[in-house]
Amino acid sequence: MDKFDQYKRLLRLGIAGFEILIETVFFGCIWFNIYNGMMDRPFENKGNLMMIGFYAFYLAVFICMYGGMKYAYYRKGQLILSQMLGTLIANAVIYIQIIMVFRMFPFPIMWPMFIISGADIVVIFLLNQISEPVFRRLFPPRRLLLICDLQYKDNLIRKISGRKDLYEVARCVSAGEPLYRLKQELRDCDAMMLYGIEEQKRNTLIKYCYERSIRIYVAPEITDILLRGADKQHSFDTPFLLLRNYGLSFEQRIIKRIMDVLISGILLVIASPIMLVTALAIRMEDHGPAFFKQERVTIDGKKFFIYKFRSMIVDAEKNGAQFSSKHDSRITKVGGFIRATRLDELPQLWNILKGDMSIVGPRPERQQYIEEFCQETPEFIYRLKVKAGLTGYAQIYGKYNTTPLDKLKLDLMYIETYSVFMDIRLIFLTLKIMFTKESTEGVEDGQNHA
Repeated sequence: MDKFDQYKRLLRLGIAGFEILIETVFFGCIWFNIYNGMMDRPFENKGNLMMIGFYAFYLAVFICMYGGMKYAYYRKGQLILSQMLGTLIANAVIYIQIIMVFRMFPFPIMWPMFIISGADIVVIFLLNQISEPVFRRLFPPRRLLLICDLQYKDNLIRKISGRKDLYEVARCVSAGEPLYRLKQELRDCDAMMLYGIEEQKRNTLIKYCYERSIRIYVAPEITDILLRGADKQHSFDTPFLLLRNYGLSFEQRIIKRIMDVLISGILLVIASPIMLVTALAIRMEDHGPAFFKQERVTIDGKKFFIYKFRSMIVDAEKNGAQFSSKHDSRITKVGGFIRATRLDELPQLWNILKGDMSIVGPRPERQQYIEEFCQETPEFIYRLKVKAGLTGYAQIYGKYNTTPLDKLKLDLMYIETYSVFMDIRLIFLTLKIMFTKESTEGVEDGQNHA
């Protein structure tokens, strides 16, 4: 495996570059043969190359943003979805640029973009069909030693078994075993995964594997995530890390609020026809109200009422608050659809415009659940250092049924490494999870948290 592992990134880049090259050639042919000839004053060579260069740039940016270059990391279906979304958004952006060049809205000449998009999708499917067996052959699953607190064993193995193309659990050993025994268990493994192990043992094993170039997967502790956002200090010759611990800076909050107002206002206008149809569909199904509001908690423990389209039967919580399960009988037919497509969240754009929420941030929880989660994980309150969001890091990389501790870690990763670019990237990635069924999974029967 190690023989070819050093070339994995190069191979990924080569295949992705080949895909971008082919799609750019398609666009170049359409531009030269159709669009450029339709202008009153056609471009010369420099102008033509500029348009083709812009298109190649858009492809590279959006395919990379959606993870379309991560061969042998994403499953084939997820990889195809990432590349398709990146390509279609690049096509939409270049079409807007063409409209600006023509100085009109050229409906009659939309058909070339449909031809390009169709050809691009065919290329994406063919390249993935060819590349998948190549990567499987060159990079077989790693033999993994799982060292964990045994109470998490079944859940971890279930997750790992979902990626048999990447990992093969050779053995699972209790984190309570002596250090010498844990080192012995590594003898025929390519990698080690640590979860729920005491800090001193963890540090020793990490150094041991580092010396021997053994790959390590470590589930971070909360303090590890807080340190990720630390600044390096070189006031003198002893290095220090500075943690300011106040969430976002004043300038970041101002920029974030401006983005929230602009984006939510535009989206409310664009989504208004969809919201009207959704509201009518909910009313027609059972004649109940189209909207419902619920008290949630945002930054610094401030309470507000969140607005959503109703996806459950009327009085769904007459027997008390409870999480939605996988086969929840309370969810209506229309509700099932709007949950899967995230349409039930659209009324929260009004919450964002009002200032209750942000476009991106930790999802707002109910006070009752925050109190319950804090009993098991007191640090869950750390999520309230920033304003709650419509979408967020935990929504992109987690699921509805992700545990509170893992949701907290994901949200802290966002808070501690925040940037405006990260917000923009997460907004685009939200489009992807709308097409990802796993992200809306309900809790398992008997599971008492989500």
